[in-house]
Amino acid sequence: MPYNRYSNYLKNKFNEKVYKVTINQPLTCPNRDGNCGRGGCAYCGEKGVAFETPDATVDIKTQLNENISVIGKKYNANKFIAYFQNYSNTYMSLADFRNMLEQVEHPDVVGVSISTRPDCINEQYLEVLDEFGKKTGYDICVELGLQTVNYHTLAKINRGHSLAEFIDAVLRIQKYGFETVVHLILNLPWDSIADVIESAKVVSALNLTHVKLHALYLVRDTMMGDQFLNGEFELISVEEYKERVITFLRYLKEDIVVQRIIGRVPEDYALFANWGTSWWKIHDEIIVQMTANNFKQGDLCDYLNGKALKNKVFEGVKNEDGR
Repeated sequence: MPYNRYSNYLKNKFNEKVYKVTINQPLTCPNRDGNCGRGGCAYCGEKGVAFETPDATVDIKTQLNENISVIGKKYNANKFIAYFQNYSNTYMSLADFRNMLEQVEHPDVVGVSISTRPDCINEQYLEVLDEFGKKTGYDICVELGLQTVNYHTLAKINRGHSLAEFIDAVLRIQKYGFETVVHLILNLPWDSIADVIESAKVVSALNLTHVKLHALYLVRDTMMGDQFLNGEFELISVEEYKERVITFLRYLKEDIVVQRIIGRVPEDYALFANWGTSWWKIHDEIIVQMTANNFKQGDLCDYLNGKALKNKVFEGVKNEDGR
């Protein structure tokens, strides 16, 4: 495999198959309710990503137990990560957040993954996570939506935060030793291949643990859905998307775990989804292209720790004290 695949990472870490089980809650986001914005991200539908999550009205313990039962039988798995996926899962009171975590204590759970926004992370929530991790021994992972490092594009898609808030959140999370995941969309209409490369560089420089890549999908009754129908922007071709993924991976540090290079979206939910083809086909074509060209994750990661300098002028230079 030409990239550091998540399933392999989990198997090596836990010595067996480990699967994420999703948990859905009746939450919202500060970019919807007026706390930091209105209307939400320009591409986000009313369901968030709830098309592939359980019913939010069902209590957490029931969701967890039912998902473990189904996925365990389907994939012959015995260990699981409780994944709070939809909307902003730290956008609640500290008491509710603590109670939320306590609901996933289960003998077959080995970790918890919290999906949220960079501006919904602060030291108080991280302290609660730290206490919970020490109490249970669970791996703690925080997943942050960023989508792009281009702050002009962040404003266009109404993200409600800039790159600075993301960097701040990552640095605070890393102080606790938690794993970090960044979500990126590689085919936003206002981004170029240069933005893709810069995204890989920023992720690598910040030394994030994991990355999830997505192709933009567009749903009805959203700002970007309307813009798309009105012809206000064009989307890149599937061939260019594959090129962007490959380029991103080549500039990404080789030890960063790649959880996904394209997502699954039901076509009946979207105006545009994965160019009308299956996600696994695009995934496999990316692997074939990388293998045929002998491309690997990190083979262009030559820019950290002063490596970008063509002439290493500092080689052999000593400090004033002779060191």
